Amino acid sequence: MSEKIRVLIIDDSASVRLTLSDIISADPDLEVMATASDPYVAAERIRQEVPDVIFLDIELPRMDGLTFLRKIMSQRPIPVVICSSLAEAGSDTFIEALEAGAVDVVAKPRVDTAQFLQESRMRICDAAKGAAHAKMAGMKKQAPALTVESKLTADAILPAVSETRRKSLIERIPVTEPIVAIGASTGGTEALREILEALPANCPPIIIVQHMPEKFTGAFARRLDAGCAMSVREAQDGEIVRAGQVLMAPGNHHMMLVRNGSRYTVKIADGPHVSRHRPSVDVLFRSTAQTAGRNALGIILTGMGDDGARGLLEMREMGSPTIAQDEETSVVFGMPKEAIQRGAAGRVLPLGKIADEVLAFGHKAQRPGENK
Repeated sequence: MSEKIRVLIIDDSASVRLTLSDIISADPDLEVMATASDPYVAAERIRQEVPDVIFLDIELPRMDGLTFLRKIMSQRPIPVVICSSLAEAGSDTFIEALEAGAVDVVAKPRVDTAQFLQESRMRICDAAKGAAHAKMAGMKKQAPALTVESKLTADAILPAVSETRRKSLIERIPVTEPIVAIGASTGGTEALREILEALPANCPPIIIVQHMPEKFTGAFARRLDAGCAMSVREAQDGEIVRAGQVLMAPGNHHMMLVRNGSRYTVKIADGPHVSRHRPSVDVLFRSTAQTAGRNALGIILTGMGDDGARGLLEMREMGSPTIAQDEETSVVFGMPKEAIQRGAAGRVLPLGKIADEVLAFGHKAQRPGENK
């Protein structure tokens, strides 16, 4: 059996260190190597033994978390997951942490109700495993695979269609304006930034699910908007999907594409976690397959787990061109790999070529006779 993933927790709150330790230790694939109340104590512990993953708070005594993160990345890169209440409150601080090299970001565990605590457990443990898989300079240890548990599929939010119904939908969906659906998880923040910053303002509309907690997505969308020619924002329920616009699913809510007359709109909905996530890429892709069919381009990017693989296959079966990011450029080759193995990916491309494919799809879709 593979060795457990060793986690170092850095937080000045004894109660948070205890809660995180209990959550992480309860997972059979994880263990808490040590805890530290500030970066100086943590640095001394790292000198003795290098962890596989670090959970790091932002507000810390003697040295703030961002400064410590930058020191780690410049001296000895270790996968870091930011675990902070600052980001949960809507701060842009966590974006700076991602840009500084953090692999993922989670909100501090909530213990006010059993449901919230369970959701925190799932998110925290998945983040630890995803971070352990991340490609980091100087890191060679391979983490064990994500534990597969019984999990709901997109059926819990949006029913699948039968083979007969699928053929009927393919014939009935008219050729309309092109639309692009993208799903991403661990490592996706930088991948999305690279793609979106390369696109012009007149690009086809893009709808995105990036696995990220509530409040985080708004800050992420604002940061992307500042550097992109397209308009980027967190989606609102019932919002019309327009060319030149990027809509991102709000954290802790599913997003679906629906048709309203001749226009597309998005539906923001609550519901159970699907493929261990809310928002779920599978939910977005399935709704896009049923609503847009061949008018949509599906793209699955870097990420841990298998969310999106089923939905991308449904898009391809409905006539959508589909793309999976390749292993070389993926921070974590979990989601793209699952999609490829299921036959959901029509093409496998490096990250640097995906923006060009989005532009080519938009150009080709303007000539319906050539769109296949």
